[in-house]
Parts: sequence; C-alpha cells; structure tokens
Amino acid sequence: MTYLSFPGLGIEPFHIDRIAFTLFGRSVAWYGILITCGMVLAVLTAVRLARKEGISVDDITDFAFIVILAGIVGARAYYVIFTWNKFGYLVTDGSFLHNLGKTLYNCVAIWEGGLAIYGGVLAGLLTGFLFAKKKKLSFLKIFDILAAVVLIGQVIGRWGNFINIEAYGAETALPWRMGILTYSSQLTADGDLTLISEKYVHPTFLYESLWNFISLLIVHLGLYPKKKFDGEIFCFYLIWYGFGRMLIESLRTDSLMLGNLRVSQGVGFLSAVIGVLLLSSLMKKRKSAAAGETPYQPVYAEGGGSGAASEETPDNGPQKDKPETAEEPAENEPEPEEKPAENEPEQTQSGEETDGGEHGDHH
Repeated sequence: MTYLSFPGLGIEPFHIDRIAFTLFGRSVAWYGILITCGMVLAVLTAVRLARKEGISVDDITDFAFIVILAGIVGARAYYVIFTWNKFGYLVTDGSFLHNLGKTLYNCVAIWEGGLAIYGGVLAGLLTGFLFAKKKKLSFLKIFDILAAVVLIGQVIGRWGNFINIEAYGAETALPWRMGILTYSSQLTADGDLTLISEKYVHPTFLYESLWNFISLLIVHLGLYPKKKFDGEIFCFYLIWYGFGRMLIESLRTDSLMLGNLRVSQGVGFLSAVIGVLLLSSLMKKRKSAAAGETPYQPVYAEGGGSGAASEETPDNGPQKDKPETAEEPAENEPEPEEKPAENEPEQTQSGEETDGGEHGDHH
C-alpha cells in the first residue's frame, strides 16, 4: 500500500484510494471523475465565450461533443504511439484475429490509463479547424475558445495524476517535496505497517496545475475581456503552456521518450516558438490594417458630408464651393427697380436647397 506525505509542509502520510466507488460491478476511478468535471466546466465556459464571439449556442455545443471525442482519441493515440514497445500494445503471440483484436483493445482502453495532453490538443485543433471551415466561422475564434477552456481541464486533470501517484519528478529535498512511502501488509511488533521504501520527489503535477491556474486567471480576467484580435488567446496559450511544460518536463522521471529526447519537452519548445511567430504575424496584420484605414478617418470627419465628394476633389473640397454657389444668385440679381429686395433670400434659399440635394446624392 502506498502513502503520500508533504513533511516540509507538516502533512503526515495519508492514503487515497484510486477508486471512488463501484457502480453495477464497475469501478469508477477518481481520475475519470476529475476529467469529467473538467470537461463539463469547459463546455459551460465555452458556451459563455461563444456568445461573446457571436457564435450560436447550437454550433458550440455541437462542436464541444465532437472535440471531446476527438481529444480523447488523440490523447490516447499520442500516448500509444510513443509507448508502443514499452507496454506491449502490439500483440503478436496468437492468431491473426486474436492479435488484431487485442492490439485494437489496447489502443482504445483508456480506462486502463495512458493519455497524453498534447495528443488531445492537436486533435482538438484539427477538429476545430475543420468545424470552422464547415460552419464558415473564423477558426481563430474557435482556437481562442479552445485555448481558454482546455486550461480548465488541465488544471483539474493534473490532480488525477496526484491520486494515481504519477507524473511526479526526480528526488529532491525542497520544503514542498512530496513523499511516496510504500508499506507492506505485515504489521510490526508495535502494530504498525512495515515500511518497505520511501522517496521524496518534485510534485510536478502540482507545478503544472498551478502554472495552468495562473494562465487561466490571466486569460479570463485580463486577456479575453480586452481581446484585440482573433488568435490572441490561442497564441498566449501556446507560449505560456509550451514554455512552462518545457521547464517542468525536465524534472519528470516518466517522460515519453523519442531516443534521448523528451517528447513533451520538445513539443513544448516548438509550441512556444510557433506561438511567438504567430502572435508577431497577427499583430503586424492588425497594425497594417489599422494603418490602411487612418487616411480615410479625417476625410469623413472634416468633410461633414460625402466621402466620395472629398475623394473626387481633394484640393477644392465642398467647403470652398458652398459660399461661391450661395453667392451666385446675388451676383446675377436683376435691377432693383423691377425686382423687390425680399425676393433675394428666396433665390439664396433655392440655391442652398440645390446644394443639399447634391450632398444627399453623394451619401
């Protein structure tokens, strides 16, 4: 039996059963419960964000159902690919049908453990891109929503690793070290459990959960309410999570390996680099678009009327034409002996009405 402790924090050894309860003869693990809670909260948050982005609730709920399935398949596939030989997922000791059936079972048996978050994120992004194209939505809007809600699942899901006593780091003597103590079922003369082994390690599950929680606060309290362009939240996620995962992964002892390379550490580095490049590109496009609009703003503001008229006669604007047009009737006025003076304002008014009609046509 395995116990956990945090001696530097004054927390004595304790035991947490991986199984929360049994339902219809099937064991329900805490890990599955936590993952499910994370999914539910993520979907509810996605619906709220979708409304702000102008995406219908029906579209986002349809997408949530599809992306959850794709994420689970992707996370499992990613894990199986990089641990193919280590855990014997490929079965070769029987008939063809037997081997095929067992191999397929091993690949989909997520209830036996083995998911990798990067596989789920990659599958989710691909699904989001295809869904956005089909629904004629901005895929960057979808990516922003995905980035904002996947953090919720990551914060909660890491505590499933804690309960399963996995995803921890190398041994350390730091004050917040986590103790892993293994006892036998035999009792000592004093009636205590017999300690077989103990080690004190980095609680890397806690590091990543806290890192993602800080990111969650930044996104939902700072960035999203003031979002300036589509893709901004997604870029932040790539940079923040990629950089953090790259550092934390270096402390772990159970990393997925590709030769001598820690796969998640390499993917974290690439994610951060891609995030920086994409953010730079989107910001340049935004500045270029803003610069292209600025020459037209003062024209509409100063012209007081038609933008088209201002573009056609930029040097001799409508402000100069108005007085000349208004004075023409006064210059061509007949002799005062035959026309009374009170008719003069009527002609001026007529001329003003003609000017107003021309401006109305330009609008």
